[in-house]
Amino acid sequence: MWGVGDFLGGLASRRLAVIVVVVVSQAIGLAGLLVWVAATRDPFPGVVELLPAAGAGVAVLAGVTAFYRGLAIGAMGIVAPITATGPIVPLAVDAVHGTTPTTVQWLGIAFILLGVATLSWEGAHGQMRIASGAGLAILAALGFGLYFVGIDAGADESASWAVVAARITAVSIGALVALASSRPLRAPRSMLPMLIAVGLIDTFANVLVAAATTYGAAGIVAVLSSLYPIVTMVLAWLVLGERLGATKRAGAAAALAGAALVAAG
Repeated sequence: MWGVGDFLGGLASRRLAVIVVVVVSQAIGLAGLLVWVAATRDPFPGVVELLPAAGAGVAVLAGVTAFYRGLAIGAMGIVAPITATGPIVPLAVDAVHGTTPTTVQWLGIAFILLGVATLSWEGAHGQMRIASGAGLAILAALGFGLYFVGIDAGADESASWAVVAARITAVSIGALVALASSRPLRAPRSMLPMLIAVGLIDTFANVLVAAATTYGAAGIVAVLSSLYPIVTMVLAWLVLGERLGATKRAGAAAALAGAALVAAG
């Protein structure tokens, strides 16, 4: 579902301003999250306890904006797997706090670096240049990684309230950015079904992952969910006719394998 939502978000960003796609879809998703938090009946943990989650909201807003813009201007088969490398950020934060990466995670980091390097650069007329959208994908991976750091710190009291706090922050700041840039948060009626789908699918994916961690090992959930870009890549191939060369396909496989290894560790 993350893969489908990202594909639709990138597709919408080719027709609308990215900030409109992000804010409208995130607001729709917020409505779904409020239903979830009401269903869990978790008590409100307090504003101070949710400050890290609010910081996560800032990070995910930057990440999603960069991601959708990258999907809009670049090949989805290049941008999507680069963003999957976000788990390297919380791994680095853990290392700073004294938790040394395992051998499997070091191997994953090597695969990630190899995959990102292969995907990010392309040749043209004998010269090397960064692939369209690759720089934005790296920024998106950083934002997504920082989101996990913040949401982990804010979820100690309530995971559902932490996710809601992050989403409220993202929607609020996104709306302020749109207002400051004189960008009306309006979308053509023909685009509303796609934006609603992006918001609801993303919300349902988050709920599924949260539920999955209660039924199985979190490591397995992390590994499987980190492979979501495969769905985005397949949809870009089937719907948009994107074709990647053998080298780029190998780079995408390396980046995804690295993300899975980091999560598995």
